[in-house]
Amino acid sequence: MDTSPPHAPVRVRPMTLDDVTAVAACRVRGWQHAYAGIVPQAYLDRMDLAEEAERRRAHVTKAGPRVVNLVAERGGQVVAWACFGPYRETEGVPPHSTPERPVAELYTLYALPEHQGTGAGRALMTACLDGARAAGFAALSMWVLKENAVARRFYEKAGSAWDGAEEPFELDGAVLAEVRYVSLLSAAAAAAPSRG
Repeated sequence: MDTSPPHAPVRVRPMTLDDVTAVAACRVRGWQHAYAGIVPQAYLDRMDLAEEAERRRAHVTKAGPRVVNLVAERGGQVVAWACFGPYRETEGVPPHSTPERPVAELYTLYALPEHQGTGAGRALMTACLDGARAAGFAALSMWVLKENAVARRFYEKAGSAWDGAEEPFELDGAVLAEVRYVSLLSAAAAAAPSRG
C-alpha cells in the first residue's frame, strides 16, 4: 500500500527492474480506477499484479534503446509510470512524421489513484515530451479511450490535441474506441503541412 504523502515533491527518473512490482501496481490500479464503467468490469477484476509485474519485466528486458520507461516517485515510492518510444504502427502514421523526424508514441501513463491530480502524471508527461524532443522526434502521439474524459482533459491541458484519428478495438467482448492525440515538439513540425 502506498504511504507517500500525495503532495510531497515528485522526482522523475528512469525505471529499473527493481520497479516492476510498483509499476505493475500503477498499471493495474490505474486501469481499475480510470476505466471503471468504460471497460468490462470482469476484465478489470481479473487483472493480476503478479502477472502484470512479469509482463513489465519482460517488456523492459526486451525494450530497444529508443523505448524509454520513466517513473515518478514521492518519498522514495513509485506513484506513477510512463513509457514512450517510436510510433508502433506502419499504417496511419500521424501527420508531421518524416523519415528524418518521425513521430513518437506515448505507450502508457498511469498513476496510482490516490496520486492522480497531484502533479505526478504532469511531471511524467513533461519528462516524456522533453525526452521525445531531445531524441529528435517531431511529435508525441498517444491513443486514449474515447470515453475517458479525464484522460482527454489531462492531455489537452498538456498541449495535445485530437488529430481526428479514431480506431475501434475489442476487449473482453466489448467494442471500444480510441482517439489519437498529438503534441507537436518543434516549430518545424507545427509549420509542416498535414499528411493526413
